[in-house]
Amino acid sequence: MSRLRALGILTVMALAACDPVDPPLQTSPRPLAAPVRPERAVLARGPSEESRVLRRYYSRLEQSLKSDGLLRTDSGEADAPFTAAELARNFERIALFSEYTQVGGRYVAQESRAQLRRWERPVRVELHFGASVPEATRRTDTARIQAYVARLSSVTGHPISVVNQAGNYHIFVASVDEQRGLGPQISAVEPGLSRSTVREITSLDRSTYCAVYASSSSDRPNAYVSAIAFVRSEHPDLFRLSCYHEEIAQGLGLANDSPDVRPSIFNDDEEFALLTRHDEVLLRILYDRRLRVGISDEEARPIIRQIAAELVGTGPA
Repeated sequence: MSRLRALGILTVMALAACDPVDPPLQTSPRPLAAPVRPERAVLARGPSEESRVLRRYYSRLEQSLKSDGLLRTDSGEADAPFTAAELARNFERIALFSEYTQVGGRYVAQESRAQLRRWERPVRVELHFGASVPEATRRTDTARIQAYVARLSSVTGHPISVVNQAGNYHIFVASVDEQRGLGPQISAVEPGLSRSTVREITSLDRSTYCAVYASSSSDRPNAYVSAIAFVRSEHPDLFRLSCYHEEIAQGLGLANDSPDVRPSIFNDDEEFALLTRHDEVLLRILYDRRLRVGISDEEARPIIRQIAAELVGTGPA
C-alpha cells in the first residue's frame, strides 16, 4: 500500500474456518445488540477528541491529494486508453490474485494467486449508519449508494440491490468512537465471522480508511455469500464516496490491488476516486458466464483474452 492510502482491503475467508453455517437467505438478521442506548450516549457526549482529530486529518489529506491532481472523478479514458491485451492482463492481476493472506488467524498484506471469486446469489446491500452520521448525510449517501449499486447490477448483469433488512452485504458507516463497539452488531448480522476478524474490524487504525471482508461457505470457498464493509464517518465527502465505490466493487470479487493497473481504483496511487470505465469492463469480465467460480488462472486465461477482445477490440479503448 502507499504511504497515504489503505483503501480496498479485502480479506476472504471460508466460513468453515470458524465452523459457522451458510447464512440463510430467507431470514432477517438477528436484532442489533443494544440499539438504543449507545446511540443516545454518542449523541449526548458528542465526538471524542480523537474523532475530531481524525476528521481534520482526513479533510487535510483529501485537499492535499486533490491539489496534486489525484482523486480524479473522470473516467480516465482521455489520457489512459487500454488495449484488449492490457485489459486481460489487468483482470488477471486484480481478479486472480489476493492482496491479503491469512497467517496465524490474521490477514496480512501478502499477495498470492487465487481462483476466480464472485457471488452466485443476489447481493443485498444493507446500510448501518452510526449516530455520528447526520441525517442529511445518511440520505445523501443512501441515494448515492442506490445509484451506484444499480450501475453495478447493470454492468455485471448480476442482481444487486439496496435493502432495509435481510441484507447479505453489510456496510457500517461509523466514527472511531462507534467502531470499537461494533462487535456485537457485526456478529449479529454475520455470526460466522471469527472473534479475531471481528476484533480486527473494530480496531483498524487511521491508516485503514475503509475495508471489506467477504466470506464464502465451506462447500464452495470461492462463491461469496456475505460481506462486511467498514467506512469511517470522519471522512470528507469525496473520500467517503471513494470508499463506497472501491469497497463495494472489491466485495463483488475484484479482490486485489496493483500499481500497474490504470485507469483504475484498484491500486493505491490515489489517482482515481471513483469507478472508471476500465473498472466497469473488469466487472463485466468477472461476471461473464463463460467463466465459473473457482476457475484457475491457467484455465481462465484464454477465455479472459477472448472476452477482452470482444469488449475492447484490438486497439485502445
